[in-house]
Amino acid sequence: MSMTLAQAKEKLEKYGQEHVLKYYDTLSSAGQAELLEQIEGSDMDILAACKHQEELLERGVITPLAAMELPEIEANRESFTATGIEAIQAGKVGAVLLAGGMGTRLGSDEPKGVYNIGISRELYIFQCLVNNLMEVVRQTHTWIHLFVMTSDKNHEATVKFLKAHDFFGYKGEYVHFFQQKMALAVDYEGKVYLEEKGKMASSPNGNGGWFISLKEAGLLDLIHAEGIAWLNAFAVDNVLQKIADPCFVGATIQKECVAGAKVVAKVTPDEKVGAICLEDGRPSIVEYYDMTEELMAAKDAQGKPAYHFGVILNYLFNVEELERIVAQSLPLHVVEKKIPYLDETGALIKPQTPNGYKFENLILDMIHQMGSCLPFEVVREKEFAPIKNKTGIDSVESARELLRQNGVAL
Repeated sequence: MSMTLAQAKEKLEKYGQEHVLKYYDTLSSAGQAELLEQIEGSDMDILAACKHQEELLERGVITPLAAMELPEIEANRESFTATGIEAIQAGKVGAVLLAGGMGTRLGSDEPKGVYNIGISRELYIFQCLVNNLMEVVRQTHTWIHLFVMTSDKNHEATVKFLKAHDFFGYKGEYVHFFQQKMALAVDYEGKVYLEEKGKMASSPNGNGGWFISLKEAGLLDLIHAEGIAWLNAFAVDNVLQKIADPCFVGATIQKECVAGAKVVAKVTPDEKVGAICLEDGRPSIVEYYDMTEELMAAKDAQGKPAYHFGVILNYLFNVEELERIVAQSLPLHVVEKKIPYLDETGALIKPQTPNGYKFENLILDMIHQMGSCLPFEVVREKEFAPIKNKTGIDSVESARELLRQNGVAL
C-alpha cells in the first residue's frame, strides 16, 4: 500500500517541505503516484544536516598508517596468492562495480562505462573491467559474483548495454544489478528543490552509499546464501585495475585486517588522490583538498614522506564489518553544488554557480569505521589508469597509453 496524499502532506509538514506539492493538482494520476512514491521513499531526516554542517566536518588527529610496500608483497606473493585463490574458490569473494556515473566530462550523455576507448576496434570501459576480472576467473577456475551499482539516471542504459554485449563473455547469472539510492537536494535554507513539477531534485548518495543501496535491493540474502565474506568495491573509471586480485585478498586475510585499500605511491605530495592515514588511531583517508602543507611535509620513522600513498578507489571489505557499520549509519557530507531547479514561475533554471546542498556518504568514512585496513601498494603503471577527462591528466589519452604499455590492443 503506497502513501496517500494526506500522509504525504503530514510528512512534508513535519520537515517544513509543503511546497513540494505545489503542482500536485496539475499532474497526471501517474505523475501524482510517482511523486507520492518519491516522498514516501525519501529520507528527510538528513535535511537538518545543512544547519549544523560545521560539526560534521571536524577531523580527528591525523597520523601515518604504514602501507605494505612492493618489496614485502613480492617476497610473499606466492603465499598471499595461494590464500586469495583458496578464498575465491570457496566462493568467499564478490566484486562490486560502482557504475552510477555518466560520461559527462568525456562529452557523452551515456553511462561512463559504455564509453568506447578503442581506436582500431571497439573497446568499452566496461569491457576492460570485465576482461580484468576474467583473468582471475581463468586463474582460479571460479566465477565471481559481480554486483553492478547503477543510478536512476543510467540504470536502464547500463543493463541494456551489458546484456546486448552478452556481458563481454562474463556469465550472466553471476551479474547482479542494483540502483544507488538517491538523496534529496536543497537550497541554502534547507528547502528541497523541485527539478520537475512532479519530482524533487535528488542526486546519488555518494560513493559510500553502495552497501546500504545493495542491502536495500535485497542482495544481502544472496551474499549470505552464497557465503560471500569479502566484497571488492571498485570504481568504473580505472581500466587497468585488478579486480578480486588473489594476492590482495590473501594479504588482507593473512594480516587479519577487516579491510584492504589498494594504494599507489604519489607522484607529487599534492597529487589529487586521497592519502591513507590513521585518524584518532583508526584507518582513514585525507582527501587531497584537505592535505595541509604540514601533512605534505611530514616524514615517517624512516624519514620518508608520511602520507605518500594515495588510494585508487579499489577496496576490499569484510561483509560482517560492513553490516556492523551500516547498522550504525555513516557520517553525512553536505556538499555545495549547482542544482537545476524550477523557479517561482515553474521554469527550469540551470544555475552557473552553486545554489544549494547535496548530501553524500563517502567510502572514506566506511574505511574510517573499520577496525583495521591494509594499505596494499600496487605499481601505478600496471594498475592505475583512471579516465576522468577527455584529454590531459587522468584522461582517455593517458589511459590508452597505459593500456598499450600493458599489451592491450586498441
